[in-house]
Amino acid sequence: MERITVDAVRGCVATHAPIYSWRKPVYQSIALGNLARLWDPAHRNALDVGGGTGLIAHTTKKLFGLDRVVSVDVNNRYRPSLDIDAVIYDGTRLPFRDAAFDCVLLFNVLHHVPIEFRPALIRECRRIAGRGPLYIKDHLSTGAIDDARLAILDALGNVPFGGMVSASYLSQSDWNRLAAETSHREGACLSGRYRGAPLAALFPNRLEISMRWHPN
Repeated sequence: MERITVDAVRGCVATHAPIYSWRKPVYQSIALGNLARLWDPAHRNALDVGGGTGLIAHTTKKLFGLDRVVSVDVNNRYRPSLDIDAVIYDGTRLPFRDAAFDCVLLFNVLHHVPIEFRPALIRECRRIAGRGPLYIKDHLSTGAIDDARLAILDALGNVPFGGMVSASYLSQSDWNRLAAETSHREGACLSGRYRGAPLAALFPNRLEISMRWHPN
């Protein structure tokens, strides 16, 4: 695994998203750095669910030294020439056999999934990962003010890439309930310095979380 730095991430994404030629991918480097801290080095492949542009899957493959990464989503927004396999699916059943991958990644996905569909998606991810973990990067809301903050961040981060902005953010009790309903136990939970002052005062870094869930 390569050391996760802003420059290393930029080297992976700038060719496919020119915006990062001048804007540092700080957010992505913090998120991927947390993933590295949670990561099992025995993994050789991964499924990225809700992959969007595919940039995170592509960068994970490159920097984590994986043999294969597949990204799956309901819409085709994938950037061309990525070093991943990109698959479009119906949003219900992931088109892979049981235990097909060592792990599953969900990067800022679950808050965009309607509440009633979240348990089914997590169970599908569990089926695909077998006894492997789910790596989840998402948000933690403490109430209406945090929901408003996160809605602004979603708009700023997703609109330029044609991403989804409708969302319902999860509280700690929501995360606990989702893990229990899908027979997972929550492991470490990490945040980081995603934003410096003064932005961090408006959009606290505690809103950003990375977790590793293990099947019971």
